[in-house]
Amino acid sequence: MQRHFKLMRRGAVAAIALAMCSGAAMAGWPQDSRPVKILVPWPVGGATDQVGRMLAQPLSQALGVPVVVENKAGAGGVLGTQLFVKEKADGHTILLATSSTNAAAPHLYAKLGYDPVNDFTPVVSLCEIPNVMVVPAKSPWTSLKELVAAAKKEPGKFTYGSAGIGGSQHLAGAQFKTASGADIRHVPYKGSGPAAQDLIAGHIDMMIDTGSLGSIRSGLLRPLAVASEKRLPALPDVPTFKEAGTPMLASAWYGLMLPANAPADAVTRLNTEVNKILRNPEINAKLTAMGAIVMGGTAQEFGRFSTSEIKRYESIVRDSGAPKE
Repeated sequence: MQRHFKLMRRGAVAAIALAMCSGAAMAGWPQDSRPVKILVPWPVGGATDQVGRMLAQPLSQALGVPVVVENKAGAGGVLGTQLFVKEKADGHTILLATSSTNAAAPHLYAKLGYDPVNDFTPVVSLCEIPNVMVVPAKSPWTSLKELVAAAKKEPGKFTYGSAGIGGSQHLAGAQFKTASGADIRHVPYKGSGPAAQDLIAGHIDMMIDTGSLGSIRSGLLRPLAVASEKRLPALPDVPTFKEAGTPMLASAWYGLMLPANAPADAVTRLNTEVNKILRNPEINAKLTAMGAIVMGGTAQEFGRFSTSEIKRYESIVRDSGAPKE
């Protein structure tokens, strides 16, 4: 009887210990009420900013702490990324990384100010947005063929805008110049938002952008082609570049990263919650509506993907002719 009691007591102690461990594991991160900051290295209004703000509220609800978006724009996203790698690796500052900042930039800057692999902890891939060729609503061009013909007739006369040197719009524009043989001039801005505003106003002639669907739907911009393999569900009547006579593929990707040596529980918790958010029908629909292809997956998968993209962008940047600053 005494032996049976001892066994019961040991079992109870083990059960309590297990419950305590499980409780600790469930508590995980965050362990305090400090806000979590999503650092967006681009101005308000662009596609990166839109994705960040779309995540902030549901992520705040999931974590039980405030989640705020902070924009730190400049140098094609590099300035904000430089500031990010100096942040504490406690999980409370998240970078909304992009193909521009974490894949193209290493080939554009001699002194980048951060290591594209070793200064980051990958968390989760979010989405990929194919670029769309857009012109002002008052533009005389109603097709990509008309635009190409006009650019070839008057080389160097027409301009395309971008969020900055090395950004997805710049590299897409360079790809388009190569694919079409058209001579168009690049006008870099400090973010896609300001560039889109100048495009709408007619100060530049075109953009190959990832965040224009709102302006397209409101009639401010006219889409001519999408740089994807298939037509986008959000723009079913707009041909692909291949269908329009100038084959090319160009897109921007977005993901979340923490500083190097971030706590594993923060990575796990963020990855779990963000994957749930991406599967949410409402969020999924919003991303699809802005022309995005939703991704998600494990932190390890995003790490392998982002590293491989650094290599892939080496040739894209080289072919663009962009000078290394």
